[in-house]
Amino acid sequence: MSESYLSIRDLVVEYSSGGEKVQAVNGIDLDLQKGETIGLVGETGAGKTTIAKSILRILPTPPAKIISGQVKLDGTNLLEIPEHEMQKIRGNKIAMIFQDPMTALNPTMTVGEQINEVVLRHNHISREEATKRTIEMLEMVGIASVRFHDYPHQFSGGMKQRVVIAMALACNPELLLADEPTTALDVTIQAQVLEMIKALKEKFNTSMILITHDLGVVAETCDKVAIVYAGEVVESGSKEQIFRNPLHPYTKGLFASLPKLDDDSKRLKPIKGLPPDPTHLPEGCKFCPRCPYDEECQEGRNKQAPMIEVETGHFVRCHKIGKGGV
Repeated sequence: MSESYLSIRDLVVEYSSGGEKVQAVNGIDLDLQKGETIGLVGETGAGKTTIAKSILRILPTPPAKIISGQVKLDGTNLLEIPEHEMQKIRGNKIAMIFQDPMTALNPTMTVGEQINEVVLRHNHISREEATKRTIEMLEMVGIASVRFHDYPHQFSGGMKQRVVIAMALACNPELLLADEPTTALDVTIQAQVLEMIKALKEKFNTSMILITHDLGVVAETCDKVAIVYAGEVVESGSKEQIFRNPLHPYTKGLFASLPKLDDDSKRLKPIKGLPPDPTHLPEGCKFCPRCPYDEECQEGRNKQAPMIEVETGHFVRCHKIGKGGV
């Protein structure tokens, strides 16, 4: 396989909070080819959004700090280039759909002005052409052109999210970071937005990292899946590999927590316990305190589990699987 379009290696990110270190991302490795979509799946606080913000270099510093690692986009390490070069990439080569549109939009500017600003910054066109492009983007996400001069507070939460999506797609980015892009939308609009994003991907060969809790969205949208727990990827592979043959106990737990139409069970099977405190993570396997294999896998208490390739392209971080168990 040729070199990945996006390659993340040994990314470590910490936050300082109240004199303590929050271990948000702990040695993440990810690869994404041109035109592919990878889904980052995991509980709240697993580090998924921090990974996306590290790629864009928009982490709040302080309290955040990238301790180590590299993020290569088309061969260029984004963590080493100067800020003025990074500004040319943000919104142009890489765009992000933020999870919370309330804080992503400037309340003192109309939505049209905000999208216009992105288009004008990265394209050598007139203001009239930029306005035409902005109106096209608003209409593409289902917002009438007459709303061009409205301010964010005049829109509902779902409409704000659509404005954020229009802004992210305005310059046809090569890499789209979508942080739960359909969270604030109702089901019918959610389906329309996902179809729109998929159409853009196919038209412009756009790569995408999709952060979501919804495995149904992953099944519909993604090519590859990375299961993230406590700042680590615990299982990764193609969508088919993860859905048909989940191996890590955390991945199995996520699927067991979903209702099934062909199952008569009256109760779901949640994963026991809670995610670990990121200021005091377990020394060995991060999932050990919640793992159903714990008694069979004592080394997990004090030793990091290796990442094992169980089949071509399918990786799992688990002591039991490393010993030949499934």
